[in-house]
Amino acid sequence: MLAELRGINEECGVFGIWGNEDAAQITYYGLHALQHRGQEGAGIATKNGKGLQVIKGEGLVNEVFSGDKIEGLKGRSAIGQVRYTTEDGRGIENVQPLVFRSTTGSMAIAHNGNLVNARDLKEHLEKQGSIFQTTSDTEVLAHLIKRSSGSLTQRDRVKKALAILKGAFAFVLLTEEGLMVAQDPNGLRPLSLGKLGDAWVVASETCAFDIIGAEHIRSVEPGELLIINDKGLQSERFAPAADRAICSMEYVYFSRPDSDIDDINIHMARKRCGKQLAREVHIDADVVTGVPDSSISAAIGFSEESGIPYELGLIKNRYVGRTFIQPSQALREKGVKMKLSPVHQVVNGKRVVMVDDSIVRGTTSRRIVSLLKEAGATEVHVVIASPPLVSPCYYGVDISTDSELIATGRSVEEVRELIGADSLTFLSIEGMLNAMGRSPQMKNCGQCLACFTGEYPTDIYSDTAMPHEKEIVR
Repeated sequence: MLAELRGINEECGVFGIWGNEDAAQITYYGLHALQHRGQEGAGIATKNGKGLQVIKGEGLVNEVFSGDKIEGLKGRSAIGQVRYTTEDGRGIENVQPLVFRSTTGSMAIAHNGNLVNARDLKEHLEKQGSIFQTTSDTEVLAHLIKRSSGSLTQRDRVKKALAILKGAFAFVLLTEEGLMVAQDPNGLRPLSLGKLGDAWVVASETCAFDIIGAEHIRSVEPGELLIINDKGLQSERFAPAADRAICSMEYVYFSRPDSDIDDINIHMARKRCGKQLAREVHIDADVVTGVPDSSISAAIGFSEESGIPYELGLIKNRYVGRTFIQPSQALREKGVKMKLSPVHQVVNGKRVVMVDDSIVRGTTSRRIVSLLKEAGATEVHVVIASPPLVSPCYYGVDISTDSELIATGRSVEEVRELIGADSLTFLSIEGMLNAMGRSPQMKNCGQCLACFTGEYPTDIYSDTAMPHEKEIVR
């Protein structure tokens, strides 16, 4: 479903490269490929002979780097980020990469994810004299690194700081000595390693490698720290790997269909989810259609398995400006017609199966069902290629309260009535895991299922930091 209309968004996408004369330009193209992960800000930092330089701003990649701005970024290494911001994270000061300068050297950091103990760590760091310039979790890492013992090497300071962090994070850090890449111990956010000639590249999704012509080598491992410099690549651990728990919504919605996560292609996984849905429910209907764009793969799978013809019943207007991306529910209601149009000839007089990837607040689902019925659909059967979202996410998806989730505390029948569908079916958790090629055992299945089950792979911190954290940041 359309993130800008329903309000479910992922924090951002990151990219990094070491060892290419056109580092900034390559990063620019890499961020273009990751634009779906964040449309509210973009930035690139490079390392040249004089240190680190950065250009960033609010807007899309091509807006931030309009004209010849990219030509001002020189150097053989770079990191970049595209950013989606939550309400309390808006403002140019939070756009990344963040650059920190000190007498002992400069460092640029970009981050994808969310630290569940960020508030606690900030409070302890502030008591020790730290002053924060942003509301971003990313700044916490810089302060932790700087406050580590001066006798440690830079990589040991980074490892010590990373070990304190809890939650979801994929970091890229650029210093004057090298590029460092870190993945949280559960691997909650995607991060992949690639090669472009003699240069090393990293990105949130493998689709960024395709656009720059890089070879995908592997995923960055949970708890792994990569150190990349002119001597090559080294792999170290800053924490033992915990149970692998990649965010399920990466497969369901966030990632581009041409990306691979854990060697699982997103398009094929979504298609298999659609096929599994068709096995779990029988619907007498005339046509299957998907909500553009992330539901098309599942709709094709549902059609193939059920034998009901697939048709393009909904058209997405790709030329509506970002002016219409509005946070309020009232404006989202109006925005649906700006973004989606039914194909009357396809749905008029037909029993329609509408396939979608998920339902969050239900606002957009209700409007799309209404649009299809206004276009003449005699029945609209909604099938969802994921289980019901019933619990908040604390790992970088902006669903932070139960009140935002229509399925919390309601039966499927109650949700069906609210969205006005003739029937409503969600994919089972076991069916989703089987479709992803995972173990149907929910524990240690390789994916985070917290938004479906309420069982979180990490501790969710409250107001008080753990004792060992207080000790480390002292």
